[in-house]
Amino acid sequence: MAAFPRRGGRDSRRLQPARLADQSLAHPAGPAATVVDYDPAAWRQIVDIDLNGVFYCCKRLVPGMIARNYGRIVNISSVAGKEGNPNAAAYSAAKAGVLALTKSLGKELADHDIAVNALTPSPARTRILEQLTEAQVAYMLGKVPRGRFVEVEEAAAMIVFMLSDENSFTTGATFDLSGGRTTY
Repeated sequence: MAAFPRRGGRDSRRLQPARLADQSLAHPAGPAATVVDYDPAAWRQIVDIDLNGVFYCCKRLVPGMIARNYGRIVNISSVAGKEGNPNAAAYSAAKAGVLALTKSLGKELADHDIAVNALTPSPARTRILEQLTEAQVAYMLGKVPRGRFVEVEEAAAMIVFMLSDENSFTTGATFDLSGGRTTY
């Protein structure tokens, strides 16, 4: 999740790394297992981090945004939240929950000039892929029509736009950044 409350005047065109560091979250995908084999404690941990964590961050940030009558929230979901991934039910369910939370908050906060949107990127070549087998990585890449993973810089550019005043009308929406994997 990234949030950007405007402070005195127009928002910044560039988000400083230090500002992003305290306003964004990255979450582990969790263990790969079938629903039958999934450890309930692991399920709860993933849902707590990937869904409940987003809820608690929004709950903490929104009152200040309401007081300023302005804010931008970008929740990071996943194509797994749209499509579901085999052997990743907890992650997929949590990310689908982030999309539903985003839609609800987008409608709830629209009259306070607070935009709440979600980004559903395909995987990027980051440390999270190190948790997966080569077969799992190849499977994910094979589902992307562009034939490559999203670049971190592409996701960052989209997030900067989503947090800007140029994105003044859209709320409760999902911005797809999946190289054509999901087109809805």
